Amino acid sequence: MLDIKFIRNNEQVVADAIKNKNEKSDIKHLLFIDEEKRKLQFKFDTLRANQNNVSKEIATLKREKKDASKLLAEMKKIAGDIKKISSEISELNMQITNELLRIPNIPDSDVPVGKDESANEIMSYWGEKPKFDFVPKDHLTLAENNKLLDFKRATKLSGSGFAGYTNKGATFERSIINFMLDYHLEHHGYEEVSLPFIVSRKTMTGTGQLPKLENDMYHINEDDLFLVPTAEVSVTNFYADEILSFDMLPKKFVSYSPCFRREAGSYGKDTKGLQRLHQFNKVEMVRFVHPNDSEQELDDMVENAADILKVLGLHYRVVKLATGDLSFASAKTYDLELWAPGSQKWLEVSSVSNFRDFQSRRAGIRFRDKDGKVKFLHTLNGSGVATPRLYIALLETYQTEDGKVELPDFVKEYLRL
Repeated sequence: MLDIKFIRNNEQVVADAIKNKNEKSDIKHLLFIDEEKRKLQFKFDTLRANQNNVSKEIATLKREKKDASKLLAEMKKIAGDIKKISSEISELNMQITNELLRIPNIPDSDVPVGKDESANEIMSYWGEKPKFDFVPKDHLTLAENNKLLDFKRATKLSGSGFAGYTNKGATFERSIINFMLDYHLEHHGYEEVSLPFIVSRKTMTGTGQLPKLENDMYHINEDDLFLVPTAEVSVTNFYADEILSFDMLPKKFVSYSPCFRREAGSYGKDTKGLQRLHQFNKVEMVRFVHPNDSEQELDDMVENAADILKVLGLHYRVVKLATGDLSFASAKTYDLELWAPGSQKWLEVSSVSNFRDFQSRRAGIRFRDKDGKVKFLHTLNGSGVATPRLYIALLETYQTEDGKVELPDFVKEYLRL
């Protein structure tokens, strides 16, 4: 959430952010409501001051045994006016909050401006595309040849968009998750947390999924709860409505969760195999940091995610997202994309974002700085990594001509297979 004072003083900056992120927030309406509320607040404060003065006069008259009936009548009217204006202010505050929740974060100044992913900026490559003496197969063919996946029976259970991992395929998936958790713990200094996969509306609002993305979420109507779309939601809200001490920062968490997404807006996008699912597994990195350090922390998190891909010997690139490809809550995002030789495409496997104080304002996460002042900290998160597309790249990179998958010894050692 943006500070209303910032919006008042930077109307054009906010308007540009809304436009460049392809959002439709109405800041003109927001500022009109805000102005009306401030006028009412001035009336309220004036009446309060008048009420205090009249109260003192009444007290003086009573002490002097004089008639205070006229002032008491005046006091009654003032009290009625105050109650009415207070109710109006409360209603306007609710409207302002609802409008603020629909305004996106401001992209950083170095984020490329563009309406969609075509404007993304490729920052770097690592490794080389694997070469084959044969035409490489895609992951679905390889999974069928090696009996690793069963989409037919998963569809029977839950409908389309769900995967069933079988035999060595299930072991492989579990190994990937354990490897990533252990690697981040042992090499990058994270603390592991395991939190609920079902969260409240307030929690989903804190990280920015609601209200914008409610149609993409799985909702439990009876309890007004949501299945998490990512561990980011529960982990970031771990400190909701708390004030952290200065020496707690930076705080680094890593967490595994299944992720549930209806993908209501994914019609026409790649849905083949593991590329786009309603349920998938992901290991998430989340950091709570001092505002002065969040840029460096973002770079460090990108390296953390990249380390996973490097040690598995996978060719990847780092992409800085353009404004039109940024999430609603992000100020800057780097995607790590793996090359899938059988599918002949780049697959996003990790998205690392700096939200600055956008999420912390929504969730009420603050810290006490060295000067003793309470401030909003910065939050960051990044996939470390989403398993389905990593799974695809591993199968397609380490395939053999006869349609088998032969992982190198170093990969087997990391995955403990």
